[in-house]
Amino acid sequence: MVNGDAVVGGYPSRLERWVEVTEWPLIVAALAFLVAYAWPILDRDLPAGVVLACTAITWVAWAAFTIDFCARVTLASDRRRYVLHHLLDLAVIALPLLRPLRLLRLVAVIGVLNRQAGSSLRGQVVVYVAGTTTLLSALAALAMLDAERDAPSANITSIGDALWWAVTTITTVGYGDRYPTTTTGRAIALGLMLAGIALLGVVTATLASWLVERVRAENVADRAATVAHVEELMAEVRALRAELRDLQGSGS
Repeated sequence: MVNGDAVVGGYPSRLERWVEVTEWPLIVAALAFLVAYAWPILDRDLPAGVVLACTAITWVAWAAFTIDFCARVTLASDRRRYVLHHLLDLAVIALPLLRPLRLLRLVAVIGVLNRQAGSSLRGQVVVYVAGTTTLLSALAALAMLDAERDAPSANITSIGDALWWAVTTITTVGYGDRYPTTTTGRAIALGLMLAGIALLGVVTATLASWLVERVRAENVADRAATVAHVEELMAEVRALRAELRDLQGSGS
């Protein structure tokens, strides 16, 4: 099932087939987007032609994501419901200024790795949390460096500063030695703070579910042991009753 589109007659829906076919091409496009977005930020001495090529790649990748979203809406059995459940995708496509957020398409890479994470829900959650945390930290660091380093009062002026800020922010440590001074930087910081809180919630929920599962398993084991003991006692009682009847019969 893909976003409510169930398998019909034992065969995948058109939306499911589209997602399967486009999965790897979109991952490649996302990786190209990431490289093209990050390269000019990390190396400010690139020739103008290379910068122009990187810009062209980001727009081509953005166009591929736009086509993918439009195709998924068209193929969905309930288009209105599909759009309502993918408002962030729609906003990123409709507002090119937000296109760096389109890098979150790289979460598809985590989905591929997720198939190797085992069948347990906990294993899947661990992969998603680790991958998403790494991805968000790297993207936020790049976006923050791009927004901050030319500001007059900036204190985030290198990729090292930006990565340190991203890690302390997403983990909610917040030392305060590196902080944004521009409006754009603060908006990026707000998004990363919310993401950090959400990720901590996922980690807490996963730990809680693991503890509940362990307690339930121990309770089941204790209950099984108790039942076994009761059955043994009942068997002994039946044996004693049988012996008592035999004694009474022989005495009479």
